Parts: sequence; C-alpha cells; structure tokens
Amino acid sequence: MNVFLYLGLLILELLFLCGLAAYSVGLLYSSIMGAPYVPTSKKHIDEILKKANLKNGQVFMELGSGDGRLVRRAVHVYGVKGVGVDINSLLIMLSKFLASRQHLTDITFLNRNIFNVDFSNADCIYMFLMPETIKKLLPKMEKEIRKGTLVISHGFKITGWENKVIHTIKSEPFSTFYYKV
Repeated sequence: MNVFLYLGLLILELLFLCGLAAYSVGLLYSSIMGAPYVPTSKKHIDEILKKANLKNGQVFMELGSGDGRLVRRAVHVYGVKGVGVDINSLLIMLSKFLASRQHLTDITFLNRNIFNVDFSNADCIYMFLMPETIKKLLPKMEKEIRKGTLVISHGFKITGWENKVIHTIKSEPFSTFYYKV
C-alpha cells in the first residue's frame, strides 16, 4: 500500500514538474517572439475597455492575448465578437478553458504568430507588445486595418502614429494609447 502511495505521489510530482517546465518554456518563447506574458489588472482592463466605447457585435482583437482576460472581459461586458491571438499554446488552452467556464460563445482563440493573422475584420485591436514588435508590426497593420478601426496600445506609443492619437490614459507603470486609423 505504501509503495503505491509513494509511486502515485512520485508520478504527480513528475507531472507537475513537466507542466511547470512546459509553461516556463512557453513563457520564454513568448518573450523571445516579442512580448512576455504580463497580465493586466481587472481595474485597468475595465478602464481601458470603457474608453474604447465598444458596441455590441463589433470585432475586438487582442494581440498577444495571454490568458485572454481582456478579450474575455470585452466579450462578456460589451457583447463584442472576440479574437485572442497568442503564440503560447498553453496560454491559448487556458484562455479557451476560462472562456468555456464563463459560457462565452462569441470568442475565438488563435494559437498563431501575430504576424500571420489578418486584421482586416477587426473594429478594435488591443495590444500590449514591446516597442520593437510594434515597429515590425506597423507596416502590416497599415496595410490591413480598415479606416475607422480603433487601435489600443497598452504600455507603449506607436511611433509614427502621433497624429492618430485620440485619447491617452496616463497610468503607472503603463499608459494606454488610443489611435483612430
């Protein structure tokens, strides 16, 4: 009996360590690809979304969605159609699980590189990405984003879009910038 208990605990410990290692590798990969996973607080999420003036049925896309907390909140509170995009498959699985627990149906999570996603259907795009990644993403965004699309950049300004800024939420440690394309 003690042998089975010991083996069971050993197996659980191995599973935990394998999961932790996979999660750590995923976070490292996300960081290398352009954006480390840094969750935004619920208070900031609500403030960011309120200023976005989202309307029922609009398409809200979150680039580098992490656990999907922002896009899930947008779908839940504002009735938008949500699209979360992240390169980390473990975070995408977590996002899908959390969305299903909330009974959210108008939401999709894509396990993709943000450079391989079409932005043309989005009414609002939210991102919390590193400045270098934003700079690389800018030509793609300018090519694909429709006129009138709202782009929200949390944390960092979009260099070259100074004339498109319509609102700024000044906050520590990260401000949020709203651009109308």
